[in-house]
Amino acid sequence: SAMEPRIEGDRQLSRVANEPQAPDRRTVSCTNLAAMLQRLFAGPVTPEHLRRGRLGEAAARRHLQGQGMKLLTSNYRSRRGEIDLILRDNRCLVFVEVKTRSSEEWARPAAAVDAAKRRRLSLTAEDYLRQLEDRRVASRFDVVEVLLAGGEVRDVRHVINAFPYDPRPVRRFR
Repeated sequence: SAMEPRIEGDRQLSRVANEPQAPDRRTVSCTNLAAMLQRLFAGPVTPEHLRRGRLGEAAARRHLQGQGMKLLTSNYRSRRGEIDLILRDNRCLVFVEVKTRSSEEWARPAAAVDAAKRRRLSLTAEDYLRQLEDRRVASRFDVVEVLLAGGEVRDVRHVINAFPYDPRPVRRFR
């Protein structure tokens, strides 16, 4: 009949112009399979702020190791917080907070390490020191600022002994 679609290759062709057609099941299943495989092998999409953070930590680690420091651990966590990098500089333990920014319009990245963050870092460092046989080791807190431009590292600044140890408990406001 004149209204019946005819099959040509893998496509259905309608004799009536602009008539909606049901897609061929083989095409749909191949399309779905391709989309599923792409999602499966692409893995989860990393949010931009996490991608920048990882890029900054890697740049900070390379910079500090280039200065002769020895990396002990990355992303140390305790129940009281996290320290981005812990290194040894000769006989001194160095607890490092890395701040990565794509702009300095408002303030330097190190300015984001406020009093509460300094206390959390101090208490987390205390947790790390408790794990050592000899806890009477010299230590300091450094901040590394990593500046990005166009998604690439533009500058790395190392602020040595950025703040003193602060053992006061972190206040939580309700």
